[in-house]
Amino acid sequence: MPASAPPLLPAASSPFTPLRIPIFRMLWIASFVSNIGTWMQNVGAVGLMTELTPSPVLVALLQTAAALPVFLLSLPAGALADLVDRRKMLLTTQTWMATVALLLAAITLLGFNNPWLLLTLTFLLGLGGALNNPVWQTVTPELVPRAELPQAIALNSVSFNLARAFGPALGGLVIGYFSAGAAFLLNGLSFLATIYMVYSWKRAPQTTSSLATERVVAAIRGGVRYARFSPPVQHILVRGVSFTFGASALLALMPAVVIRQLQLPTSFYSILLSCMGAGAVLGALLLPRLNRRLSIDWRVTLATAAFALGLLGLAYSGSKPLLMALLVLVGLAWMLVLNSFSVGVQTVVPRWVQARTISLYLLTIQGGMALGSVVWGAVASRWGLPAALAGAATWLTLSTLLGLRFSLYNAPETLDHTPARPRPEPLLAEAPAPTAGPVIITTTYQVAPENRPTFTYLMDQLADIRRREGAIGWGLYVDLAEPTRLVEYFMTESWEEHAQQHERGVSRDEAALKTQLRALHQGPGAPAVAHLLAQSYHDTSPPPVMVPGSTRLVASTAGEAT
Repeated sequence: MPASAPPLLPAASSPFTPLRIPIFRMLWIASFVSNIGTWMQNVGAVGLMTELTPSPVLVALLQTAAALPVFLLSLPAGALADLVDRRKMLLTTQTWMATVALLLAAITLLGFNNPWLLLTLTFLLGLGGALNNPVWQTVTPELVPRAELPQAIALNSVSFNLARAFGPALGGLVIGYFSAGAAFLLNGLSFLATIYMVYSWKRAPQTTSSLATERVVAAIRGGVRYARFSPPVQHILVRGVSFTFGASALLALMPAVVIRQLQLPTSFYSILLSCMGAGAVLGALLLPRLNRRLSIDWRVTLATAAFALGLLGLAYSGSKPLLMALLVLVGLAWMLVLNSFSVGVQTVVPRWVQARTISLYLLTIQGGMALGSVVWGAVASRWGLPAALAGAATWLTLSTLLGLRFSLYNAPETLDHTPARPRPEPLLAEAPAPTAGPVIITTTYQVAPENRPTFTYLMDQLADIRRREGAIGWGLYVDLAEPTRLVEYFMTESWEEHAQQHERGVSRDEAALKTQLRALHQGPGAPAVAHLLAQSYHDTSPPPVMVPGSTRLVASTAGEAT
């Protein structure tokens, strides 16, 4: 929790302001339709599996088949979204999901389905969703002004929650009057609507690298490295996993509370889910006013405490009206917390690493939910449902103290990641191959002894920026023969990686630090920069050959004994 309040964030006057933007409105409608189709798909898949097999294991594996791709592909999906044209990637993923959904519909309608085929196609549909999610989330900041981003993300949450409220019911009606195959068919058609909307999006030309595309594995490493050396990203990930670990108890244990503890029909569980969705919609309506009156840390703190209160009510209250009211509060709190994290993670990083950071965030959130479900389920099995829910509420309450160490004030939504200036082109006698490396870049300063403590303090801050932007090694050295001579070096994996740093330009943080560092430089000119490429004998000369009849080795181009 904060000791002092930072400037509050600008907020749009209405929660519906982003819908005035035609392209956002069009894609929001397409997303809502697609979300409805997804919930119909889920209901149809579970219903069909129970018809195809009596095995509860195979029914449970449906959730595994849908969730496993998120853990397998979140990081590669984020890397791809940062490396390729995002509109084309959206068209590809949506086309993939439409194809799989329509194939599943055709197989089911023709009567050829079986449990393992259903699991396989569910898994393939999940692969498309896992690849689609990071790139879909990076689209919103492109479509709306920065001040309206919280409202836009809240509207996306409203789309999901409204679909969760109506999708299962609509799916049940379709299955009841027709069949599961009809629900799959409608889901496939919903993807076709999204494809049309994305195809109609006339995306403004984006600055792209003229270099060869990064390898996906290297891009993943770069995204993880950026998060490791970016305190704002670290704060969001820590707070995110802490919240979802405790909040997961609600979704994991609420069905058991309703059926076993309260001995109520499953229809009441659906009512509670609808109340939670209504709370999320209410949160979206209140968001502009809350953004104006509360800082991001206070929003997260108060919403987390409200969620903990809802868990306690679910643990110990048997009153239906009270539980319904508490679930509205829980839905509101859920939306406020995840909206704050989502806005933060999309705005604290520059565009070139945005999708990779979002994929790390999604993986963290999913990991917290998965781990929490297992832990609170085990606690419930050992000590009972009330104890597990009370334990989760206690965890959430204590997690608010993380605000003292991992404040979200360091992650304002108003950061400007526009480069401060271009990075000067290196002076090269010969152009290395893109894959050549590693590369060491040195900068030599002349610094008076009395200024060295200040200089090294500033250099420590620059080191984190270097590492975030791709350095795999960094150091600062003093020349023992000339103590006023200090040399900074950093290393990149390849020349291509360093060239991409040049194309991205100098960030504002780096430019501010370099201005201070150069003020301490006392040389006759600017600090000297050198680019050093790793070399070996085979990089410069053909392999030596043996002279016939002799034991001498000679270089094939020099003709001199070696």
